[in-house]
Amino acid sequence: MRLFFAIELSDALRVSLDHAIAPLRAAEPGLAWVPPEKLHLTMKFLGETSEGDAERLVAAANLVAARHRPLEMTLGGVGAFPNFRRARVVWIGVESEPRLELLHHDLEVACGDAGFEVEGRPFRPHITLARVRTPLPIERARPFARAARRVAYAASEDVRALGLLESTPGSRDARYRRIHAAPLGGC
Repeated sequence: MRLFFAIELSDALRVSLDHAIAPLRAAEPGLAWVPPEKLHLTMKFLGETSEGDAERLVAAANLVAARHRPLEMTLGGVGAFPNFRRARVVWIGVESEPRLELLHHDLEVACGDAGFEVEGRPFRPHITLARVRTPLPIERARPFARAARRVAYAASEDVRALGLLESTPGSRDARYRRIHAAPLGGC
């Protein structure tokens, strides 16, 4: 099983975000754009795990989620990793909110305690919008970066659960399936 922890977005947020980035898709239709139903905030990627591991991860998620109250997540600002000149991933930012940072930290610790590798990089919350399989030539990267700066999107959403999802490779792209949703605050 290929698993990851994520905060899933509501249908309304996915639709509004998809609408807001339509000009970007039109500017570079050849990018591997994430379909709206797959948009999410990855909290921790775990990779290949066994069924027994999944049970331990569900228990870890429940413990972590029970210690955290629901929180508000704010989205806005389109960017690229590492940058638009050498973009590999196009994303929309998620405001670095202390409670979200603490949720991520506690999840890392719980996963470490369960025998999974702890991520060494700082948490940079974002929602992947597209993957760039072939680097954009500079004559296309510059106008694309300008189009990204013109995306005036800002939205907030209440986060009430931490999801454990499975990613299954398909013929064109991966399918996601929720394994478990751990309610924040134990609700």
